[in-house]
Amino acid sequence: MKKYMLLRRRVLKVYPYAQLASERFTTLKKRLDQIDKRRQKKRYTKRIERYLEGEFSEELKKLTRKEGQILVKLIHRETGITPHTLVKTYRNGLRATVYQFTAKLFEIDLKTEFNPSEVQEDMWIEDILFRSGMTMRYNEEKVKK
Repeated sequence: MKKYMLLRRRVLKVYPYAQLASERFTTLKKRLDQIDKRRQKKRYTKRIERYLEGEFSEELKKLTRKEGQILVKLIHRETGITPHTLVKTYRNGLRATVYQFTAKLFEIDLKTEFNPSEVQEDMWIEDILFRSGMTMRYNEEKVKK
């Protein structure tokens, strides 16, 4: 029970960041589809990255290792894509590798996927989100998409 309550506190703390990441990703995708030239897309993604870094870096630095691990899972849950793949797709492979290396120093794997059917912690996270009324069940969302 103690572990569940601790996990609940952590999930409820980082879930708003995952939701925000999902919203920003959707917006970014729409805007990049409207831009024709590759160079302009690259400039736009750099500008967005700098903006997001300035806006959230101080808050995210205050997260614990475990909260960071949960955030990575929740970002995958919300977007359907791992953070590593997001960076690799929208920036470049070298930057994704650097971010992955840095995250590994803090025992966080940016390639971690959210899988509640096989991982017990993910099942608990899904249960916490459902009970708090923040979302529908993971499988119901996947069916609707």
